[in-house]
Amino acid sequence: MTFDKHGVLEMKEVNYSSQRPKAKNPIKIQDVSFRDGHQSLFATRGRTEDMIPVAKMMDDIGFYSMEMWGGATFDVMHRYLNEDPWERIHTLKKHIKKTPFSMLLRGQNLVGYRNYADDVVEAFVQRACDNGIDIFRVFDALNDFRNFETAVKVIKKNKKHFEGAICYSLTEPRMGGKTYNLDYYLKKAKQLEDIGADTICIKDMAGLIAPYDAYNLVKALKDLTDIPIHLHTHFTSGMGDLTLLKAIEAGVDIIDTCMAPYAYRTSHPAVEPLVISLLGTNRDSGLDINKLAKISKEMEKVIPKYKHLLDDTKNAIIDTNVILHQTPGGMLSNLVNQLRQMDALDRIEDVFETLPKVRKDLGQVPLVTPTSQIVGTQTVNNVLFDKDEEYSNITEQVKDLCYGLYGKTTLPIDKKIQKKALKNYPKGETPIKTRPGDKIKPELAKTQKDVKDLAKNLDDALICALYPLTGKRFLKWKYDHEQVPDEVKPKTMEHVEKEQKIVRKALSGEVSLKKKKEKPANLRTFDVFVDGEHFEVEVADPNARGQAVKFEKKKIKTDTGKDSGNVRAPIPGMVIEYKKKVGDKVKAGETLVILEAMKMQNKLDAPVDGVIQNIDFKAGDSVNKGDILCYIKQEN
Repeated sequence: MTFDKHGVLEMKEVNYSSQRPKAKNPIKIQDVSFRDGHQSLFATRGRTEDMIPVAKMMDDIGFYSMEMWGGATFDVMHRYLNEDPWERIHTLKKHIKKTPFSMLLRGQNLVGYRNYADDVVEAFVQRACDNGIDIFRVFDALNDFRNFETAVKVIKKNKKHFEGAICYSLTEPRMGGKTYNLDYYLKKAKQLEDIGADTICIKDMAGLIAPYDAYNLVKALKDLTDIPIHLHTHFTSGMGDLTLLKAIEAGVDIIDTCMAPYAYRTSHPAVEPLVISLLGTNRDSGLDINKLAKISKEMEKVIPKYKHLLDDTKNAIIDTNVILHQTPGGMLSNLVNQLRQMDALDRIEDVFETLPKVRKDLGQVPLVTPTSQIVGTQTVNNVLFDKDEEYSNITEQVKDLCYGLYGKTTLPIDKKIQKKALKNYPKGETPIKTRPGDKIKPELAKTQKDVKDLAKNLDDALICALYPLTGKRFLKWKYDHEQVPDEVKPKTMEHVEKEQKIVRKALSGEVSLKKKKEKPANLRTFDVFVDGEHFEVEVADPNARGQAVKFEKKKIKTDTGKDSGNVRAPIPGMVIEYKKKVGDKVKAGETLVILEAMKMQNKLDAPVDGVIQNIDFKAGDSVNKGDILCYIKQEN
């Protein structure tokens, strides 16, 4: 058995079904369908119940590992799906017994959007180990590996696999220039080697790495270290398949792919074409394409449940503009959704034009969670609200970034912007230079005390430590203290079929709308999309749980001259906290409300001196742009 110069087995025919020769250096493949696949395509809405039917089949494939946890899953599960994130590990472990479980951990950010105290990090990572995570892919949005220290100690203590990730970023269409060049990545890889990485991952979250850049980078890394190299890239730009093939040619050890139904667009290259492409070469994966095809067929059955989450406004499955605006898929969808909710989608080009400047002002940081949200939200604020001055509405996270609570930025932050952000900043106006974790006081004991009547174990408490507001709400659902809202309950295929039937009848003209004086009980609300338009349809369902939910849109005054003292929501979001109560006197400039949008927090201040007359909302409520959050009687 011999191979030619391209590594192709010199045989007239390779019989796939029998006597398949084992490759000299088979590529290892990690499947990411259960985490990054549905996170990229379906806003992380994949439910555990839809993973179970193929779990055992996936386990029999022979994947290097399966990434099935971490990233946005922890947040979305408890916030939108009414699922306990910890339970997903236990449930899938019952069906997947041979394949290691991998998770994405944001360093000191864990699976949240800020750096947490060391005691929270230690407890969270320990519980992830105890619950069944085998491989920890650890990254930091700033590539500041000081943010790895606490998590890695726990991973190593438990003898788990520590994969150190380098966030791949660019300032130009190709790798190079003064910032993100080959030397930058090699230095970062050496740092990971020094802190004990078992594997090194190039994490290309936006699909930016070009095929020949991947080849050169992998070659250089293989010359630098004996530690296995793992490449993670997305398909967003359309280069994903080509990039993986060139990386394989260069000697990469592990790659990430998705099953075909969860692949492409802003997700990842599909595994099936790569398995066939490498068949008979010295990098043959050894995976069975027939078994993979059966899994894809099963996975396709549940796709209708999530299809409404796909962006159907685009016909193309690739976005070559990502090379120009360098916005990761998840960040792009967040920006589009936020602008759509604010009736400002026509400003998207202005956002793309402004984003590179904001990114440069904030230290040319890589764009990955949470820095992608930080830069993205601030860019939207600048485009929509800057009139007389730049950075007129600075988010709390930008202030934290300028202070150093996320770590050291790639380049220095613009001094003028930094000074403005830190004016009257509660923690101080002089940025810190130490590891962020050193400046954060212990948090876990306080959280445990705060939720002692709700949390039944440490895992419950950790949900609230990371997400205080939505975490408590989830525990109330979990332990039947509050009724679970319909919008977080799972859809069945029966519900999906009903929606599709309604759409078909509406399009064919078989149904017409008739007014009724009263709504029947037990309504089921469906999101229906017809010719690119979104409709909310309520259908009487005798099997629906609970009573009909009445939705009312609050009327908003249009004469702003009469209520200039009131505080309105400048953007859609969720109320995190009111700093004042009805009857309190306030001064102009005092913070009244904390509003969360795109996972970032905005402080809303009193526009005038006066007394708070009324507050219509409470912490946890979702609000629309223009809703009055606080009524103020202005002092004469």
